[in-house]
Amino acid sequence: MINTIKEKVMGATGSVSGVASVFGSWQVCHNICLGLIAVLAVLGVTVTGMPLLFLTKWAIPLWTIAFVLLLITSYFYFKKKCISSKLMLFNLGVIIAGIPFQAVQRFSIYLWVVGGLLAFIAIIWFIRDKIQGRHKNG
Repeated sequence: MINTIKEKVMGATGSVSGVASVFGSWQVCHNICLGLIAVLAVLGVTVTGMPLLFLTKWAIPLWTIAFVLLLITSYFYFKKKCISSKLMLFNLGVIIAGIPFQAVQRFSIYLWVVGGLLAFIAIIWFIRDKIQGRHKNG
């Protein structure tokens, strides 16, 4: 029972890490904002400017929180083996893709590709395991 709770807490921590890193990326925030404007336009609401621009002030703190949470979950992953390797790979990919620092912006396309590939591999790995599990049980 306690191990199950610990696994759920560690899984949730990893998920929070991934979500925080996504919101920590200016580019992702920008795309979310554009998507929000598009949805509002479909509903007939016209928006000028960027309604989520305030999130850019939070990009580095949110990414830093995500990175710290990734370090914490990595500790548990390597010491306790209680976290899914697929989840760790996905979170690592999202954090790499979402690096918000100006010093690395000229490399952002490479970071997106590497991070996106890691996240994509984790998703494919997860789907493959679910499909194989279905065939074994069915």
